[in-house]
Amino acid sequence: MVQYRVLSIGTLAAHPLWDERAPVREAHATTTLIESGKRLIVVDPSLPPNILLPRMQSRSPVRCDAVTDVFLTCRNPALFRGISLFPSAQWWMHAPDRERLAQVGEEVSQRAEGEQTAAAEGSAARAAAEFVRLTLEVSRRVKDAPDRLAPGVDLFPLPGITPGMAGLLIANPSSTVLVTGDAVATEEHLAQGRILTPCEDMRTAQESFREAVEIADVLVLGHDNAVLNPLRGSVGRMPTGFGSG
Repeated sequence: MVQYRVLSIGTLAAHPLWDERAPVREAHATTTLIESGKRLIVVDPSLPPNILLPRMQSRSPVRCDAVTDVFLTCRNPALFRGISLFPSAQWWMHAPDRERLAQVGEEVSQRAEGEQTAAAEGSAARAAAEFVRLTLEVSRRVKDAPDRLAPGVDLFPLPGITPGMAGLLIANPSSTVLVTGDAVATEEHLAQGRILTPCEDMRTAQESFREAVEIADVLVLGHDNAVLNPLRGSVGRMPTGFGSG
């Protein structure tokens, strides 16, 4: 049986469905650990290493050096701020976003020397230089995710927010669990049929939302906790509630 555990519950800087119009907190994505046999998969290590490590230690006995795989649900650099905790793991991303990240990496590479020089000028410059370094490292190292990452853990494309957004589908005998990334961002987005913005292709994102709701008993949301799917069986009524937020 495949097991999963939320290591860190994500949050939005400004939650549009809480009527927040400006950032009121530090945003980070939900980070999940999936265990399938000898494979230990961390999904979206979004928090910085110094914050993610104690979260992981408090939520799981798994050591960072035991993690075999890291899966990124999309190319957004905010999802991989803590990825350096897992240097011995294989890093994965769905091909369309991996290809775009590689292009971004080349663009960043052309500016890297200037950023490194600026790093001596202050903390903001050092943070920018670290962002450049990490983006380059991930863009060069991450590989196209296979259709099956581990027994019972399958790639589940959820395009729309980005062309290559994808989740992981966990198939157990009694239930299906879908780690959605921001294809389904929060419990409020799920309940109201809302798509997180910015979104590159709203129609495709709505179709991905439908597919997520149709297939999963449990949804691990992109910026929220794991929740039982309250819309299972009510997909036919969902179009009237679709919108952005």
